[in-house]
Amino acid sequence: MLDLGIEKLALIGVVALIVIGPEKLPRVARTVGTLLGKAQRYVNDVKAEVNRSMELDELRKMKTTVEDAARDVEHNIHTGASEFEKQFSGSGETLSALAEPEPVMPEYRHPRKNWRLKQGATPNWYKARNGVRTKALSGAARVARFRPHKIN
Repeated sequence: MLDLGIEKLALIGVVALIVIGPEKLPRVARTVGTLLGKAQRYVNDVKAEVNRSMELDELRKMKTTVEDAARDVEHNIHTGASEFEKQFSGSGETLSALAEPEPVMPEYRHPRKNWRLKQGATPNWYKARNGVRTKALSGAARVARFRPHKIN
């Protein structure tokens, strides 16, 4: 890496001040700073991509080992089941005789609810006693309800 100390940075700054001049130096420094920031972001992105690809390779290896283990377990279960079947068929009994009957599922019953009507959690008797409105009025109905009546 570059070995830049304070003395070397000060020397670079003095040379830049002499070569570029005091008027253009802030603009050049700003441009150099933005370019260095972009370069650092690019390097960080490349590092992250490499790390992601390494993790992906590790996950693929892990996936293959898990799949192999699952195949081995499945093979062991099949061989054990076939051995059990051979042993069981040699004793003269059938496997279906020992099997439990299938449970009978209850028939579907409709709940008989009207889902379009919303049921509130507060009972109607409580609303009536405390003066809570249970029905919504349209604007015209509300005006007609509260319009003063003409006295003949």
